[in-house]
Amino acid sequence: MYIRRPRRRQAKLRAGADVIVTRLSTALTPPSQRPRRARWPILAGVAALVVIAVVVVVIAGGGSSPKPAALPPIYPNRQGPQTMFTAGSVASDTPATLDTLEALGVGRVHVYMHWADIAPDASSKTKPVFDATDPGAYPASGWAGYDALDRDLAARHMGIDLDLVPPPPMWAKGKGAPLSKQPQPEWKPSAAEFGQFMRAVAIRYSGHYIPAGASKPLPRVAFWSIWNEPNLGIELAPEAIDHHQVEVSPRYYRAIVNAAWGALRATGHRHDTILIGEVAPAGGTEPGAEPGDFNAMPPLRYLRALYCVDAAYQPLRGSAATLRGCPATAAGSARFAAANPGLFHASGFADHPYPQGLPPNVATPNEPDFAELAAIGKLQQVLDRMQRVYGSSTKLPIWSTEFGYQTTPPDVEAGTVTPAKAAYYLNWAEYLTWLDPRLRSYDQYLLTDPPTDYFDSGLLTAAGAPKPGYYAFQMPLFLPVTATATGHPLDVWGCVRPAPDARRRTHRTQIVQIQYMPGGGGGFRTVSRVALIGKHGYFEVRLTFPGSGAVRLAWTPPHGATQFSRTVEITLR
Repeated sequence: MYIRRPRRRQAKLRAGADVIVTRLSTALTPPSQRPRRARWPILAGVAALVVIAVVVVVIAGGGSSPKPAALPPIYPNRQGPQTMFTAGSVASDTPATLDTLEALGVGRVHVYMHWADIAPDASSKTKPVFDATDPGAYPASGWAGYDALDRDLAARHMGIDLDLVPPPPMWAKGKGAPLSKQPQPEWKPSAAEFGQFMRAVAIRYSGHYIPAGASKPLPRVAFWSIWNEPNLGIELAPEAIDHHQVEVSPRYYRAIVNAAWGALRATGHRHDTILIGEVAPAGGTEPGAEPGDFNAMPPLRYLRALYCVDAAYQPLRGSAATLRGCPATAAGSARFAAANPGLFHASGFADHPYPQGLPPNVATPNEPDFAELAAIGKLQQVLDRMQRVYGSSTKLPIWSTEFGYQTTPPDVEAGTVTPAKAAYYLNWAEYLTWLDPRLRSYDQYLLTDPPTDYFDSGLLTAAGAPKPGYYAFQMPLFLPVTATATGHPLDVWGCVRPAPDARRRTHRTQIVQIQYMPGGGGGFRTVSRVALIGKHGYFEVRLTFPGSGAVRLAWTPPHGATQFSRTVEITLR
């Protein structure tokens, strides 16, 4: 999650000749004042860029051969992932924002509930006297925005993914933090205190709780995420000790998951969707940027320590296990799954698979422990392998709960792309997500760019103007191959995201038009009409076009003007 906070420390990462400064920060500031925190390390050298250029040309179907292009398999009946959207802090999830998300066809909103925003006396080092399991014992002002959002989403038939995230209140902070002018509430937070907070939240959103002054219960929440990017020290610290060699943050997260799991099961949420992980896709590996107190750990390394296995996926033993809070004996390992049910029985694993400026099918070079979109298959293999270590056959579904491309202008960070390229990459990334049935969601992080020209991954500029990505998100279009011999077909994949809701409201099947314009001009004309009968508005067809030109989608909603996708150029030789 990228809620920016005052910058606290820098870590230099080198890849080839590139030096990228990562700013890591945190503070107990109100959501409206929290600056967006720095991205994880971006590792992309000159050699990697050459490889990327070759890959893009090949994937795009470039070349002068007149032979028919080899097309990928077609899956015309695949339902595809659920659409999620992460708009930012609860202060940005206004009714106007929700109206926009509803019009865009968003199915579920990923909402961050900051522990310190709800807790009383969050800046005090001494815990106030109150029943932390009673939602009525917390200040009503802390709940107000979340209550309103819960009601507004239910009224729009949109789902919620309520993510309980840091910072913790200062009184839940552990001992031994390094001396600093910053409060560092994320230092060894108490899992027991988090479990009590989780119980209060679960009771409040059980579907039975009537707040003071209200006449009816708040809508039930049945979809949860636990913490945010625990592999970043600014979210959960310390990350590692003993000169970066011993991963200790996973033991704290393991305890947090156990506390949340127990709280949810004790309050009537036993059958809810519960996601663990919420990991950032990258971490520091270069000298000066290795995991330490507040740096970042590569997610797959983090997961191995979380599940108490070594690099060879063998259970840890002896002091290596003890230092990481793991069982040190075979007998202890035999009890590990039962002692940590959330790690083995969660509804899914959440990843933030940002490609960090790379094409969505290109993994960061020489980083085997990263988990960006191109490495999702490896993430799945690692999760499955760790389950098997303990005799479990669970294959956790993967949920993308943060995703996007930062655009320049105006973003000044490394790893940005132009707005037009971001639109192309977003549609490509969604196609790759749709291809993998184990990926259960496709997420967009930010609706509107922040006003600071930093992490501009929104669909709208800071001034509210639509970027190319807005139209790409509303009606995705991607052709896996764009060049072939004359008379041979091409695959057209796309989605009309608002179509399922329009079908629900009107009881009428929605139709998308595939339109074509010759390379010499003359305007677009409809060459195919496709009925959108799937659950999420996706479709895939194979069409033969009369010649080189451009392809786009057109859809007319029940009320309003016709909407169009981005345009894709095709070449027939």
